[in-house]
Amino acid sequence: MKNIARTIYASLLNTLTAEGKMVLVSGPRQSGKTTFSRQTAENFKNSVYFNWDTFSDRKLFAADPLFFTKLNRANESKPLIILDEIHKYRKWKNYLKGIYDEYGKDYQFMVTGSGRMDIGSKGGEALTGRYFHMNVFPLTIAELAGHNRKFEQFSVSPIKHFDSANGHNTHKIWSNLMKYSGFPEPFLKADDAFYRRWSNDYARNIIREDIRTTFELKNVDSLELLFSLMPSKVGSPFSISSTAENLQVSYDTVKNWTRLLDAFYVTFTIPTWTKKVARSIMKEKKTYLFNYAEIDDMGARFENAVALELWRAVNSWTQAGLGRFGLSFLKTKDGAEVDFLITQADKPFLLVETKLSDDNISKAMMMFQNRLMVPAVQLVNHDNVFRQFKNGQHEVLIISAHRWLSTLP
Repeated sequence: MKNIARTIYASLLNTLTAEGKMVLVSGPRQSGKTTFSRQTAENFKNSVYFNWDTFSDRKLFAADPLFFTKLNRANESKPLIILDEIHKYRKWKNYLKGIYDEYGKDYQFMVTGSGRMDIGSKGGEALTGRYFHMNVFPLTIAELAGHNRKFEQFSVSPIKHFDSANGHNTHKIWSNLMKYSGFPEPFLKADDAFYRRWSNDYARNIIREDIRTTFELKNVDSLELLFSLMPSKVGSPFSISSTAENLQVSYDTVKNWTRLLDAFYVTFTIPTWTKKVARSIMKEKKTYLFNYAEIDDMGARFENAVALELWRAVNSWTQAGLGRFGLSFLKTKDGAEVDFLITQADKPFLLVETKLSDDNISKAMMMFQNRLMVPAVQLVNHDNVFRQFKNGQHEVLIISAHRWLSTLP
């Protein structure tokens, strides 16, 4: 199975390593972090790959935690030390602090893991000021198409002046993402039966191997049942109260479980945007899946696929130091709703609405656009859609989703 060069993440990593700090790389299990780290190592004359999940590596660590200093080098250049899943070591924060303080000038440390780097340890000294963090998510069309806009151009005009050529190619990529998800193995395999087998095992393994091991959960079956309900809830605000009642567990239990699913990159959650929006819903949140191809409802699957494209973008831009970006949705007590709002420095930047087949402009999007005074794009899951017009003084674009998303920086 061929590997795909993760050029967006490679560019981000180059930006972060230029500062000489540790880089902590996290993201969903099987999203390509190990392959990405090994691809990165190819750019270094000297490198070491260590995986805590490998018994021989743990044995080496137990014998000598400074094993990397014994590296047989090809030359005098700075070595790359990759520490995969080291956060499963109970004292990992103290360990990283110690080796960075002692050897940070002589080695480039890259730490990778499938859980958020703030959860795998109870206590330990903080790593504040010693690292930068970045995510590696499943494949997106913005990565695979390979004709991203420059961020500087996009930030000035997010819905104009972009090259949407190669439409046939991007349509095929988008169709495969919708069918097999962006996880590299099933995406590259492109086989229906393989995807079903892979998907059946994926969340179960995370819950039973990663989450249960880390937190010693006893009611794992109920957590699995909660996750099995998630695909049917995508596209609608997630109610902790009703879910707790259905599962016959407490409100706090469901709240804690949803946080764990987010923390282990099984799901991601976006809040409502309430500023300058009269009668807005205050506390609702939407939850999306990283493995969105398992969602049966095609409208919800499409919305989720777009959500991940935008989630990747706002996280990458923020981590690269291009600004402080966020992703929210809009909803009022009267039922008016827009799927996504990209924010920059806590200010509205771009409205994004998704429609499975309807290329008529969303009235709710026009209403919110007049209030927030930002550009708006409506993404349609049909080919050959491209319409530009004005909503008063504000620009609106209605376009095939694959054409616009493939150009995201």
